[in-house]
Amino acid sequence: MGIFSKMKDAIFGKKEKAEEAPAIKPSASTGTAATTPRPSAGTISEVDVEQRLDAMPGSDKLNWRTSIVDLMKLIGLDASYAERKELATELGRTEYSGSAEDNIWLHGAVMDELARNGGKVPANLRT
Repeated sequence: MGIFSKMKDAIFGKKEKAEEAPAIKPSASTGTAATTPRPSAGTISEVDVEQRLDAMPGSDKLNWRTSIVDLMKLIGLDASYAERKELATELGRTEYSGSAEDNIWLHGAVMDELARNGGKVPANLRT
């Protein structure tokens, strides 16, 4: 499992494998479906990333909105240079040096990727 996947799981929560809905059989009298499929009550279409992160213990003591190191610490991941470099490589930056510029880019790239994967991320947190 990649580092981004760990981040996504920590923020979104691990999704249990969705149960497949039983096939709907046409009604013998009308030829139409007898019932209408409905999404399960637990289905979440979009995860509010900012709300989830704000609700985590310690969020008020960390600058997770701008710092990739603090974001990783908040969700319980190792924020070492090696882990950040691996994460940057996963997200497309092979020349990661750990500079402030790299870390700003990495934070934005993580937020963008969370948005692409079903997260509701405010514009001020994205690149």
